[in-house]
Amino acid sequence: MASAAGKPGRFIPTLTQVVQTATPAAIELPAFSQEMQDELVMCVMQRLELSLEQKLPTVISGLLMRHLQALGPRLWEEVGAVVQQAAVQAVAQELAERKGKS
Repeated sequence: MASAAGKPGRFIPTLTQVVQTATPAAIELPAFSQEMQDELVMCVMQRLELSLEQKLPTVISGLLMRHLQALGPRLWEEVGAVVQQAAVQAVAQELAERKGKS
């Protein structure tokens, strides 16, 4: 799913696409009727949804924290540059106004 650079691939399938691809043709359940197979798929999807709802927030927050930590130095650099530029501009404007009043 992820490329060598750690970026997601161009196409990441949804859970519905994965389950639809996997059933029923890929998983033949000859002892079960179509209705039973459909019910099985629905139950499995419900279990997956519950499991993913529990696990994904932790995985995603960990990933976001790692990215924020990696971006931290760059963010501070950018914020520092903006603050410095704003301060220089404010001082220059104040000096210009005071010079004009003299």
